[in-house]
Amino acid sequence: MMWLALFGLGVVALAVYDLTQRKHAILRNFPIVGHFRYWLEAIGPELRQYIVTNNNDERPFSRDQRAWVYASAKRENNLRGFGTDERMEQEPNSIIIKHAVFPWRPPANGAHGGDARHLIPCAKVVGGWRKRPKAYRPDSVIYVSAMSFGSLSKAATEAINRGCALSGTQHNTGEGGISPYHDCGGDLIYQLGTGYFGARTAEGGLDMALLKQKVATHKVRAIEVKLSQGAKPGKGGVLPGEKVTAEVAAIRGIPQGVTCESPSFHREFSDVAGLVDFVERIAEATGLPVGIKSAVGEQRFWVDLADHMAATGRGPDYIHVDGGEGGTGAAPLVFSDHVALPFKMAFPRVFREFVRVGLHRDVVFVGAGRLGFPEEALLAMGMGCDMVAIAREAMLAIGCIQAQRCHTGHCPTGVATQMPWLVRGLDPTLKAARLANYLITLRKEILDLSHACGHAHPGLLGLDCFEITNDQLGSRPASEVFGIPVAATVPDAQTADAVSCLVH
Repeated sequence: MMWLALFGLGVVALAVYDLTQRKHAILRNFPIVGHFRYWLEAIGPELRQYIVTNNNDERPFSRDQRAWVYASAKRENNLRGFGTDERMEQEPNSIIIKHAVFPWRPPANGAHGGDARHLIPCAKVVGGWRKRPKAYRPDSVIYVSAMSFGSLSKAATEAINRGCALSGTQHNTGEGGISPYHDCGGDLIYQLGTGYFGARTAEGGLDMALLKQKVATHKVRAIEVKLSQGAKPGKGGVLPGEKVTAEVAAIRGIPQGVTCESPSFHREFSDVAGLVDFVERIAEATGLPVGIKSAVGEQRFWVDLADHMAATGRGPDYIHVDGGEGGTGAAPLVFSDHVALPFKMAFPRVFREFVRVGLHRDVVFVGAGRLGFPEEALLAMGMGCDMVAIAREAMLAIGCIQAQRCHTGHCPTGVATQMPWLVRGLDPTLKAARLANYLITLRKEILDLSHACGHAHPGLLGLDCFEITNDQLGSRPASEVFGIPVAATVPDAQTADAVSCLVH
């Protein structure tokens, strides 16, 4: 009885508070029951994804897509029964992969087969064009894209690096610098954003001596200069103060507890010539290949960059094109929704400029923007990408439920938070295995699709292997849709012979 009385008093007190407060009209007009509106709003994304939406609704990733990632990560049955639920002849912009009547047949000597990790080496050597001392051929055409420690938890960062080591995949550090949780066996791409975190001077510029020290003491295979990213192009990175712990602050060289906003510009250069000089200076100092990452907006930059590289024979070893649909831990809504072109619009505009100057077979091209699914990755490679970078799909593999709480620091799965009681729920060892399973499955299905099209390696597929549907029971060749000549998307005969031998 006492508990009931206390409960009743609590309800009465809440009702009095609701009726007298002036901040929320709903609570003033509908005391007590008005709170349900706010509770339902708070868990709206979770309710929609489990109860309201169908298999192809929900963004950024549908239930079908998430289910495929989860099943692949857990090595569960990821097959489909009873046929597709896609309206293939009615949905515009659907990808149709044109299989060969006579699929690829492995050599009789079994040279292609037996690789449990289904490694797909890159068709090009990163740094080969500029003959960098530490040029290399990545073992996997798929790698985990930039997600900083700070934006992600220490457990998530460790799980990703361990999973990359298990699967033979590279791990991009993100712009937050190299943390101890990046040192778990996976090869690194060290990203330098506008803040140069982890290798910055007191004034905020690049400390070349510190950079050389970092790449000498960690498993860094390449360096990436980030000009912008798809989710917030032209804005600079944002790490909410709730995530800036003492450890994050020490690694980045920033104040603890204060929101970290990277500049929207680089201190070290301000034009194409300066960018190329910066790339070459880093490459000369470290011996490593150096690439650039950028979203795509105005076209003049890409015209000038291609022309400058063709005229001087200098420039980045790889170009990472990030679609405007890319993810982030925190960004203004207007930047996420309305700034920069989506990948399928952006990449052709960049690639065509390098076709124009004859450098498309020299520079390594990387694509990103919801490409962590077999058909999307294969189309990107058919368009001219040599590699595909994935981020949110990797988060899903280690437990993300798409709660969309990354910017609050209250991620319920411990992936995108620095709150110790949430982070403790994520087991890095278990989640590393799940990430590795997902990456291996993704590569396996990319290979399966390539074989169905009659090719041993996805780098051999051109845009003639794809059509894009419209909403009038028709389709167009992908080369027409994207405006890229088929000949530019496939290697020459000599290279093709060499590429076909890379998959073992």
